Amino acid sequence: MDVIVIGGGIAGIATAYQLHAAGHRVCVIERHATVAQGATYGQGGALLPSPLDVWFGPTFMTSSRAKQSGMVVKTGFDSGAREFVRQLSLLREPDAFTAQYTKLAPLVELSRQVIGDIEQRLELDFEQRRGVLHVFRQPRELEDAHAAIELLKRFQVPHRVLTPAECVAIEPSVPDDPAFAGGVLLPEERTANCPLFTKQLKQFLEEQGVQFRMQQTVASLRLDGARAAVVLSSSGEGRKRAHDAETLTADALVVAAGTDTPALAGAGKAASALFPLRVHTLTAPVAYEERAPHLSVVDSVKRITMTRIHQRLRVGGAGVLLSAAKADKPLDAALSRRALDLLGQGTHDWIPGAARVSAARAWDGLRLLSADGLPVAGATRHPRLFVNAAHGPAGWGLACGSAKVIADFVSGVTPDLPADTLAALSLERF
Repeated sequence: MDVIVIGGGIAGIATAYQLHAAGHRVCVIERHATVAQGATYGQGGALLPSPLDVWFGPTFMTSSRAKQSGMVVKTGFDSGAREFVRQLSLLREPDAFTAQYTKLAPLVELSRQVIGDIEQRLELDFEQRRGVLHVFRQPRELEDAHAAIELLKRFQVPHRVLTPAECVAIEPSVPDDPAFAGGVLLPEERTANCPLFTKQLKQFLEEQGVQFRMQQTVASLRLDGARAAVVLSSSGEGRKRAHDAETLTADALVVAAGTDTPALAGAGKAASALFPLRVHTLTAPVAYEERAPHLSVVDSVKRITMTRIHQRLRVGGAGVLLSAAKADKPLDAALSRRALDLLGQGTHDWIPGAARVSAARAWDGLRLLSADGLPVAGATRHPRLFVNAAHGPAGWGLACGSAKVIADFVSGVTPDLPADTLAALSLERF
């Protein structure tokens, strides 16, 4: 089959890889000059989410104060945004959280298998680092994480619950003063360089004959003909002009375009359950080698991830949730500074002296987050249209497992996931 994939981020490139592996002819459309721009460029590093990492649950947004929750919520009177926050807050209840993560867990394991297969086949080095230490400042925070720790046990994820002294012994960059409640070590979980991985996959696909149409803006999709069609504009500024419009046709379309996905896919009512979240990263030089962490350190309540990549430290998190009208506009200086201060404070709290924050390169961008915390991966009501999006900030590797789901659906094969997981990933669930 001929398949067009819209989006050159990790979701689009991973989908193209799986479709090519399944024997389909693939064309990738990307609006930037190269792949791994947009949200992929600013990924904080976490490869796959554990129950402690997902952006929902008992420890997520437990406070309305940004400094305590790690989130800046400025929804104003926007009813859609307020409803989105309310839906996410329902998953703080331990039973609801457990039920929701249980639906996600099979996709996590499928993603682990898919990434392992890609690593073995292509022998890629994308700056993988093993070992993640989640730390908790207050005893109540560690108590709130009980449901997540129980899920670690249930799904046999290797882990150790540590005292503060044990945390400091295993990761000396973490200070023992001021006192903190403890931590959870995930020795086998990994962080890695998402943009590098994406570009390496793209290079392989080009060598295999996959077509890439760069600096192409999708103006619209047409699904009412004998074949699906994509109407393009090649304007470098993304403005559609009559003389440079072009139409491509295919047997199937996959929309993996990040925050543009709901509009392109005609999500309708589902669009209100998919919201753009602006997240931030700081990439700073290592200040003192002896203070740099050898594990990835995560403030589990604030969802701030601190990862070493060679002689750099990448600090990611600081989500900002605004009204729909403001979400895709640049942040004003005060909000931007507030978000970046959260990341700077995270490094000061947990890995003091490790990073030269004053010399850090800042990035911010939009990621699509769903109101129930799960990705959107699978078929839609139209038999030629598929979606791979909304993986959120909790682990870019989910896009790789979702890509396998998409490739199976396109090939007419039932994905190797439980029925309730497939239903929980479907766009139609909303």
